Amino acid sequence: MKKVFRSIKKAASTTATILISGESGTGKELIARAIHYNSPRASAAFVPVNCGAIPENLLESELFGHVKGAFTGATSTRAGFFQTAEGGTIFLDEISDMSLLMQSRLLRILEVKEVCMVGSSRPRNVDVRILAATNKTLFSLVQKGVFREDLYYRLNVININVPPLRDRGDDIIILTRHFVNKFSREYNREESDITDEALQVLRNYDWPGNVRELENLIQRIIVMSDSNVIDVPDLPVHMRFSVPRGMGINRTLEQVEAEHIRNVLAGVGNNKTKASEILGIDR
Repeated sequence: MKKVFRSIKKAASTTATILISGESGTGKELIARAIHYNSPRASAAFVPVNCGAIPENLLESELFGHVKGAFTGATSTRAGFFQTAEGGTIFLDEISDMSLLMQSRLLRILEVKEVCMVGSSRPRNVDVRILAATNKTLFSLVQKGVFREDLYYRLNVININVPPLRDRGDDIIILTRHFVNKFSREYNREESDITDEALQVLRNYDWPGNVRELENLIQRIIVMSDSNVIDVPDLPVHMRFSVPRGMGINRTLEQVEAEHIRNVLAGVGNNKTKASEILGIDR
């Protein structure tokens, strides 16, 4: 993450187009915002656009705007996201979901800095920095012919890869404490403490939803808990009984058995009587 922070600092001082890659929930939009608000464009607009959330038949109009009468329902001229971002930054999230036709139009903007509103034949100059993000490997999409190679190289001037949460070590613990503090204040609750056992469960979990999943989990616990101590039983069952990462198959049966016993104990809050019932052994 320190490498990512250094990349943000360097990228912010340039006008280069940037491609931010990483799994869903890793914080790609936060990276884009950090670049914008630490750049000379910070006083202008930051306009985020989720390309995958806008229907294909509306995306062109949303991005570039349209003139009155351009299509059925176009009762007035309306500026698009690029015009709204004038002098600032537009963030194109999930860029891989953009069709080949829209990719060609985006490529023209990158080349000549002009947009043409739907229904108009007169191009307009725009001064907008483009940041793009994807949770897919764009180069593999280029090889499959579903993403333009020339656009890929135009976007990938600077690449910032955001690592998944499972690879960030004790950042999991730091972020957990941050979110506990954040939501305790937000809901006017006494700040919750979290046990070492619960932190270890979180540390071992694989986090397919990354930081967003962790944030949502802590928010839910703070809202629903009657206690100001977060312990293992407060965590979802699938986390409590998940196999710790990195253990592999090169372990003896005795080691596997001991680990399973520890996991069951953690899952029932160290209640030995309950654990022994689950395991089918005496206390």
